[in-house]
Amino acid sequence: MNIGKLRTAAVAVTAAALTVSLAACGSAGPSNAGTSGESPTMWGLTGGNQPVLQKSIDSWNKDHPDQAIKLDFFANDAYKTKVRTAVGAGQGPTFIYGWGGGVLKSYVDAGQVADLSGFLSQNPDVKDRYLPSILKNGEINGKTYAVPNNNVQPVVLYYNKELFDKVGAQPPKTWDDLMALVPKFKAAGIAPFSLGGQSKWPDLMWLEYLVERIGGPEVFANIAANKPNAWSDPAVAQALTKIQELVDAGGFVNGFSSIAADSSADQALVYTGKAAMILQGGWIYQTIKKNAPDSITGGKISWTTFPTVSGGKGDPANVVGNPSNFWSLSSKASESQTKAAEEYIKKGMFSDENTQALIDSGAVPVVKGIDSKLAASPDKNFLTFLYGLAKNAPSFTLSWDQALSPAQGDAMLANLDQIFLKKITPQQFVDTMNATIGK
Repeated sequence: MNIGKLRTAAVAVTAAALTVSLAACGSAGPSNAGTSGESPTMWGLTGGNQPVLQKSIDSWNKDHPDQAIKLDFFANDAYKTKVRTAVGAGQGPTFIYGWGGGVLKSYVDAGQVADLSGFLSQNPDVKDRYLPSILKNGEINGKTYAVPNNNVQPVVLYYNKELFDKVGAQPPKTWDDLMALVPKFKAAGIAPFSLGGQSKWPDLMWLEYLVERIGGPEVFANIAANKPNAWSDPAVAQALTKIQELVDAGGFVNGFSSIAADSSADQALVYTGKAAMILQGGWIYQTIKKNAPDSITGGKISWTTFPTVSGGKGDPANVVGNPSNFWSLSSKASESQTKAAEEYIKKGMFSDENTQALIDSGAVPVVKGIDSKLAASPDKNFLTFLYGLAKNAPSFTLSWDQALSPAQGDAMLANLDQIFLKKITPQQFVDTMNATIGK
């Protein structure tokens, strides 16, 4: 595989795009983010990459006691709220973990994150380590404000092979196939799909892929570009209608709206045999491997692409998800904090040890020259599948809640939750979202 050909054009969001997502586990964060002499601070997410990041920081702190980094972890949902509040108050951590898109742009517009363009120019070895198409997602208006910090993360459809064998079924290739599986699994007392509806953002993966398959990437590209009434594209209402048809058919596990993705309860339903499938990010493979290793090594859990939709305009090879997660540096950090942070980006991130740790965890790092390492991994089947999805995707659209402005993203998730709960109609969703254009 030619890693240089990885095409992750986030056509839906311009070159400014980025995106991953998690009850607080750490301290309240820095109270004096710009105080000279303080250690640089870093907030990360609990979940898949947590052990890898912790190991990287522990190793860095051991070798660089004078530039030690204070790391705290937060669950996805708690983090998103906390970091926006902290950054808005000029009290964000030195390292700001993000996805890019509209959220990053809001930080740039507010002058809260540092321009890293000069840093990359002065350190071409750092710039050259990354897959160019991924690095480009850290740009806003031609300047780099964020650098990739982990792995490529398209959304995939995971399924329990044992349950499929039990009912004599095959993974769905089309939407009609998917709908036909629902009564089969229900008749066997198995929930067709798990869903962490309490967290809301997992709902979005269904809308993203259905709109993509029905209307192609241009539909969301117009929404992200704030074109008037862009939500009125027929593909949006059609996708919402299909979601509600799946809900009506009993496609999702009972009580899905009270299941939290942050606790990994949604994926646990699949590997424990209570649900047959889950649409989730590439990142949950790491958590499944950690929490239920036998389901991976024993071949119980497998994966496939999102099905096609009859008559749809979207290329079946297109994907949605997160090109990577990113680090931005706070513009309010002290000189010593900034210097230490830049040193970590240069020498601590994507060291041979760190890169191998990501691969060992079940992730595909967003750096060049890892083909042989992926092939040597015991997780090579999943890693090469994930890598192939990204490499061959004509379009890789950034997760919508990160691509849009914070106000639009919040409104979208709140109203999509109402769609899944059958409390509003597709047209009401469209009308509400059209009113957020440009906000």
